[in-house]
Amino acid sequence: MCPHCHEPLVVLELEGVEIDYCLACGGIWLDPGELELIAERAGAEPGGLSKALASAAPEGKTERTCPRCGKILQTVQVGDVELDRCRRGHGLWLDRGELQTLVKEFASGEEGAVALFLSELLQQEIQTNREGA
Repeated sequence: MCPHCHEPLVVLELEGVEIDYCLACGGIWLDPGELELIAERAGAEPGGLSKALASAAPEGKTERTCPRCGKILQTVQVGDVELDRCRRGHGLWLDRGELQTLVKEFASGEEGAVALFLSELLQQEIQTNREGA
């Protein structure tokens, strides 16, 4: 279930990487390693975003829960964006637009490749799902 709006998440397979996407609110759940895997598939080297995520200290709790374990997510500040992360390491929640904001702040290496990869493939997949509904 979506941590934000509690609607079911749709699993999208994009170039061999499965991501969980909420059709209702546009949020994305990334399991551990998916950000790096997406960057690898896009041919990019690791960059500042992965390092910032790894070093981000927990800021607080949110009302949102992890779609994997159901535990309360913690908030972490990465640049100007407050993200939600599972304390048990199950993944990271990105609200609609947060990926684009992060890319503007960390606009080199993997981040540009991740944004391009997700925006192109995700838009194709979303359009396909809407047409099939």
